[in-house]
Amino acid sequence: MIGRKVLRSALAFAVTATVSTSLPQAGRAAAVQCPAPLTQGVPKRQGRAPRGSEVMQALQGLQGRQRDDLVMEQVLSGNLPPFLRKLVPVDIAGVLANGERMLVTICVMPEYLAVGDNRDFVRVPMGLASAARIASELGFLLPTPKMVDAIYNRAQIRLAPRPMKPTAQMESTDYLMRHDQIIDAQRAQSPSVLAALTSGQKKDIVLTNRLRSKPGRVAIYGWHRQNGRPIQPLSTVHGAEYADYSHGVRLVSQTAFVNGRPTSLAEIMADRELAGIVSSEGPIADATGLLATQF
Repeated sequence: MIGRKVLRSALAFAVTATVSTSLPQAGRAAAVQCPAPLTQGVPKRQGRAPRGSEVMQALQGLQGRQRDDLVMEQVLSGNLPPFLRKLVPVDIAGVLANGERMLVTICVMPEYLAVGDNRDFVRVPMGLASAARIASELGFLLPTPKMVDAIYNRAQIRLAPRPMKPTAQMESTDYLMRHDQIIDAQRAQSPSVLAALTSGQKKDIVLTNRLRSKPGRVAIYGWHRQNGRPIQPLSTVHGAEYADYSHGVRLVSQTAFVNGRPTSLAEIMADRELAGIVSSEGPIADATGLLATQF
């Protein structure tokens, strides 16, 4: 039976889910709501944790792995805004070779990874090693390009890309702060809850089989224009430690749902019958292991 191996991998914790009887259409509620236990690996933010602007002030003049290490320390200690813990479901529909209709729901953070609290946070670009380690330790994966497309298509808030001048300062903390302020100004024009799924403001660091054929490189994709077309096609041009102001880290739970049943996303990505729903390049074997080899 198609997908049987994956469907047998339902997780042990109990999940209450309301499942739609038909495939979703644009604007409809997701078939499954993401349960709170999916973020149980994210440490609670401590009251004494510095605000986003305070973290960035301490990082002025730093970039690359030196900045990444300090940002990673903040994130792994729980210093990320609480709204990022409210995962948003994104439905991706597919029809298998035998005509069976399938619905995979992934659970994603509503915004790109940031440090600080809900009132003062800064989105933090970083190299592949730090992004991969954070995702692994907190119980997440990075998205595939097809997931990035689905997130944009389902986003409640779609921001137009705001590229900055390409200069030697693109990797600097000052540049990323300036771009973050531009995004904040865009968000202010369309008031909505922080936890609303938002897309279009950054390129994504993604999981792809190219990371196996191009070791030591980071894969980036996205930054969708408002016509739905990405500025950045899938690229592995840059070294793994490269990160400029335009990059973002969107975390995706390691648990997804297949027709409403909780299932390992890595197993879905590896399954020859289901992988095409979440990946345009076919199966990606051992996604968690692939992620772990990047740091």
